[in-house]
Amino acid sequence: MADGLPPILEFDPDPNAVFEPKHVVLRGEHPPMRAVLCFFSQVIDRLRAEGAPVLFELQAAHGIHPVFGFDAGGERVAVFHPGVGAALAGGFFEESIAHGCERFMAVGTAGGLAPRSIGHVIVPTFAIRDEGTSYHYQPPGRSMEPTPEALETLLAALTRHDVAFETGGTWTTDGFYRETRAKLDRRVAEGCLAVEMEASALFAIARFRGVPIAQLLTTSDDLSGAEWSGFKLKDRDDFRWSLFLLAVEAVRAL
Repeated sequence: MADGLPPILEFDPDPNAVFEPKHVVLRGEHPPMRAVLCFFSQVIDRLRAEGAPVLFELQAAHGIHPVFGFDAGGERVAVFHPGVGAALAGGFFEESIAHGCERFMAVGTAGGLAPRSIGHVIVPTFAIRDEGTSYHYQPPGRSMEPTPEALETLLAALTRHDVAFETGGTWTTDGFYRETRAKLDRRVAEGCLAVEMEASALFAIARFRGVPIAQLLTTSDDLSGAEWSGFKLKDRDDFRWSLFLLAVEAVRAL
């Protein structure tokens, strides 16, 4: 009989599930070792327009996400949009691992929780677990961290290029229309600089599967003031592309 705890707290460490990624993934020959989970649709559109080859596809009920091959320094890196939200992004992350990818970086946008300019660059050192997916991969806890090797490699890439950035926490939530002022204030008090929807799940899955990952974020909107700013990161495709290239450089150094 259930003891009354919410099911989300019933972590089962059994590594074997009834339904695994291998049941839906047909692994090809010579998969790329490294991959970038890119939340910038503009970057994905550019890769498509420039004729980047499709290495394999990730498919869900809403449609297909192609995984493009991006050539960097003689190495082909897999690049794909993992979808929005922890469950979808986590599932596609799982499937990319099953396809043979072994080392990862993620890059995308977030809402700013601190009074900074739009486009502020943030590297999360921890993510508050206010989503459901991570609890199926790690025991209940308040936060989840990126893997140390990936984090150090990402920080080194940013430092190498003199990119201004800030480290701190991010708040990963499923309820993007339930970011109340009281919740925002609590997250800021515990060191969160941003809010997004995937980081804590990606970090948890990476640790469960034994692969490295870190994430690079930039703010697209600001929630620190009395009113929401609206989405302001517009007409800055070159900026998004430059952050994507930094993620590629970082994952190649892993």
